[in-house]
Amino acid sequence: MDKIRINGGRLLQGSIKVSGAKNAALPLLAATLLTPGTHTLHNVPDLRDTRTMLMLLQTLGATWERSGGSVQINTTDLTGAEAPYDLVKTMRASVLVLGPLLTRTGRARVSLPGGCAIGARPINFHLRGFEQLGAVTHLESGYVEARVEGMLTGNTIYFDIPSVTGTENVLMASVKASGTTLIRNAAKEPEVGNLIDMLTAMGARIEGRDTDCLTVTGVTSLQATEATIIPDRIEAGTYAIAVGATGGELEITDCDPSHLPVLMEKLRVIGMTIEAKKNSIIASCPLNNQGHSCPLQAVDITTMPYPGFPTDLQAQFMALMIQCNGTSIIHETIFENRFMHVAELQRLGAKINIDGATAVVSGIARNKLIGAPMMATDLRASASLVIAGLSASGITEISRIYHLERGYENMVEKLRHVGAEIEQITD
Repeated sequence: MDKIRINGGRLLQGSIKVSGAKNAALPLLAATLLTPGTHTLHNVPDLRDTRTMLMLLQTLGATWERSGGSVQINTTDLTGAEAPYDLVKTMRASVLVLGPLLTRTGRARVSLPGGCAIGARPINFHLRGFEQLGAVTHLESGYVEARVEGMLTGNTIYFDIPSVTGTENVLMASVKASGTTLIRNAAKEPEVGNLIDMLTAMGARIEGRDTDCLTVTGVTSLQATEATIIPDRIEAGTYAIAVGATGGELEITDCDPSHLPVLMEKLRVIGMTIEAKKNSIIASCPLNNQGHSCPLQAVDITTMPYPGFPTDLQAQFMALMIQCNGTSIIHETIFENRFMHVAELQRLGAKINIDGATAVVSGIARNKLIGAPMMATDLRASASLVIAGLSASGITEISRIYHLERGYENMVEKLRHVGAEIEQITD
């Protein structure tokens, strides 16, 4: 099994290009199922999860071809409406094919999803939305099935919490429903906006982009289209946090700084210099008279739905907080059980106490973090361990890196290019 090996303590200097957003690519890939034709998606990251979604589309009868960052998908001849366990077990987002298949074929059957083990992440929001549109759903033998006789019918759907994938799935189910659908307390993440733009280009009528109330007026037909995946804000944030942990200066290019308002403010508060340009972020740590990075200051964060602090950056931010002066408090309000990285960070010498959904981080000097073997438990936790390993003294080895490969395109190569001593090895 592959591992990542890091010799820590190196400054990061240079430029890193951000890839397309995994969390935008997956729903846009699923949306190609809505109508026959050849769709072209640009800036599609080459990741385990995007490859899995393409394999799932192929299982359903689609054909596809990748050329660089662009993928052409022909969904003219669908041959099935079932997402089998062998594919779904590796990726929770495969549930996103439910809405498009229900709209296109009147039925969908998807194995209960796998992916990161960071809490229940129930799909009841999706199913309740489908039912309010007139579908019948049930769970049987590890599969969730949805069916509708005739057309789906518009309705008012309220989410108890602003579920991102729930919003996306219901959007795709409602674009051809008769009448008008109102989605209340909808997720406002940029990835949802990216999907709305694609659906609109296909002919859907959707109002309320970037708000928590979406109005969908059903249409009778859609057409294949061309769309571009937005930059990955979580990847951009991960590298901005990394340079805070190691010291140095990075220009993070091909990103959208407006998608990371709270993170950039928190990084400024702790003492980093953050310059936001139109399509890039320059992140650096001030130096003292000896040319070393000045100590950063503790800060508190609370994860919130967009535009709040992203839960997908909480683990990475903790890897920075472990070496800041003072005590930081992290409140995780989105997912339960999202502190599994804590035990691994403690192996390096980090001082962290957990009380339910709150982590209290007591910062220590960077030179007191000592490299050690660690094991990744989920996608974002694995990025946290990489950041910690980059800043710790000595050798760190991280196992189970397949988690990292689900969401970060060429991370090892990108970090090596800016000065990290990091390599992927086979055990």
